[in-house]
Amino acid sequence: MAPQIGSHQTKSLPEGILRTRDLTALGLTRTQVRRLASRGNLVALSRGLYCKPDTPMDARHSLAEVSKRVPRGIICLTSALQFHNLTTQNPWQACLMLPPGYHAPRIDSPAIWTFRASGEALTAGVEEHIIEGVAVRVTSVARTVADCFKYRSRIGVDVALEALKECLRDRRASVADLYRYARVCRVERVVRPYIEGMLEALSA
Repeated sequence: MAPQIGSHQTKSLPEGILRTRDLTALGLTRTQVRRLASRGNLVALSRGLYCKPDTPMDARHSLAEVSKRVPRGIICLTSALQFHNLTTQNPWQACLMLPPGYHAPRIDSPAIWTFRASGEALTAGVEEHIIEGVAVRVTSVARTVADCFKYRSRIGVDVALEALKECLRDRRASVADLYRYARVCRVERVVRPYIEGMLEALSA
């Protein structure tokens, strides 16, 4: 029979979001994990994800949860816009960029919306941030704007234009970087007229 584990022992567990495999690697059995969750000594965030009851929840908690479940995923598009405070929208899906052939596990909550890229279009302009102890990969401001134009047929041209306007107005990225990632995403010819027009309007 597996030994009992109490609340005083859960205090020694790592901070942040923990997968079942993280807990079993620390010596807990799956039965003990379920018992701790049923007693409130662990909080079940979703299937297979837990944290301690006193864990502070960042406003970007859903991004940390998705990144823990899909470590190869990159937060992108509207989710990255929200992360960088470049949109007034509140996306209900987490946008993830994935490499070809990689299948993300099914996640009920939060829902994920997947996009595919390879080579430089996958790796360029990716930053790593720590949220609730989880390494979260997010596309940079300039890369996110370029992606929005690349996938404008899926997320909407209005979203891309709003992101570019906010970026230029608040000087969140250099014009050189915007063109650089537009070239990576093969949308430089699409983006250039908008950048030139917005810069002219801002300087007027």
